[in-house]
Amino acid sequence: MPATASLRHLLPDPPPGAVTRFAPSPTGLLHLGHAHAACFAAALAEAAGGRFLLRLEDIDPTRCRPEFAAAAEADLAWLGLRWDGPVRVQSRHLPDYRAALDRLAARGLVYPCFCTRGAIQREIAASGHAPHGPDGPLYPGTCRRLPPAERAARIAAGEPHALRLDMAAALAVAPPDLSFHELGEGRLRCDPAQFGDAVLARKEVPASYHLCVTHDDALQGVTLVTRGADLKPATHLHRLLQALLGWPEPAYAHHGLLLGPNGRRLAKRDRAPTLRALREAGRSPAEVRDFAGW
Repeated sequence: MPATASLRHLLPDPPPGAVTRFAPSPTGLLHLGHAHAACFAAALAEAAGGRFLLRLEDIDPTRCRPEFAAAAEADLAWLGLRWDGPVRVQSRHLPDYRAALDRLAARGLVYPCFCTRGAIQREIAASGHAPHGPDGPLYPGTCRRLPPAERAARIAAGEPHALRLDMAAALAVAPPDLSFHELGEGRLRCDPAQFGDAVLARKEVPASYHLCVTHDDALQGVTLVTRGADLKPATHLHRLLQALLGWPEPAYAHHGLLLGPNGRRLAKRDRAPTLRALREAGRSPAEVRDFAGW
């Protein structure tokens, strides 16, 4: 495995005292792509004289496993990373996210959606045309039009449902000039409407990534959000949630992705080399940091 040229000299200038975080989902063992992201966040915090936090985003009980959470902490410590304060484990704080959802519901900004994924796909196919956003075809708004009495009756009957953000209602009360500051690029204008009526909670996942990450960044005092460039579009929706819920606005730094031999980003599903496998093969932490660009 060839070493990757060091990227430290390419770091953008972070704001003084920046608080960053690395927040993996424990759905498998960490790989080199995770190492790159973690080192990026830690390096920016170090350069700013700030703090580096670790968070485990294990909100999805169908995919996350405690053994992967424990392995993540062990792998990062072996890599030489040190984080400030206790690790925040999202699954231990479900009432926090429910409270945020309740605040949005009290303002009429979310609604229950009883559509199954199959029903949504069929409706989109029947329409012959569906706008696409960063997460795929936009929801056609079927349940947005349900009368309140019908919604209440179906919920009382125990019918499974998701909670969706009413994008039109949200944009009507949000600041019209939403933007975010990307290190190295300056202020970029937001377009949250590209996500349509985004899902903020499901029966099997009590709060979505979008809600949890913005909630926790605010709660933990994160002032510089670092993550892969593939998640940059999500910032448009996150800034809207921050504005709706009165949460502070952090700065952002989206880094490039490590690519495998096939030209695709390193991912668990493609059997990307894990940090555990590299360690067991006799690689040192310094070598693995080198492979990851640090």
